Amino acid sequence: MGRRFTLAITGASGSGFGVAALKRLAANAEVEMVTVLFSTTGRRCLAEECHLTEQELAGLSPKIQLQSERDLGAAISSGSHRQDGMAIIPCSAGALGRIASGTSDTLVARAADVCLKERRPLVLCLRETPLNRIHLENMLRAHDAGAVVMPIMPSFYYGPKSLEELFDAFATRVLDQLGIIEDDTRRWKG
Repeated sequence: MGRRFTLAITGASGSGFGVAALKRLAANAEVEMVTVLFSTTGRRCLAEECHLTEQELAGLSPKIQLQSERDLGAAISSGSHRQDGMAIIPCSAGALGRIASGTSDTLVARAADVCLKERRPLVLCLRETPLNRIHLENMLRAHDAGAVVMPIMPSFYYGPKSLEELFDAFATRVLDQLGIIEDDTRRWKG
């Protein structure tokens, strides 16, 4: 049986980073299924920044399963559901705040809470700047609870030629944090 992951796109600019990670997860032979969640503003950012709808994104692979963020009874809201980790790319400051405070009022926050309580990988790719003290404290709380706080700070040392290449290189780092290590020529060679 293959590995299962959840990927959420919340309402912060940078949905292209989430799309790149989703494509990489869906293309990976180890991955059986990727459950995809959108916050309301995440859906809007996807349309405005990537010119994609949820359905178009889901159509990229039969491994992609869309789930309504309002369905708090979904399988991923339970610790007994087998899943191997979750990434939120981009992670808005609002989503971070809900996760850091344990407020599971959306499926995004509940699925993240399940990852924390079950000690499964949770990667929060925060996209906010500048940061205020509340953001910093929420990042520390999420980190101390077991999340990987990985702000969207792409690398430039390999000389990216396009935004897609920049998105994809960042996706490599996210997959690393989820325990999926792939060869990538853009890795630092020293």
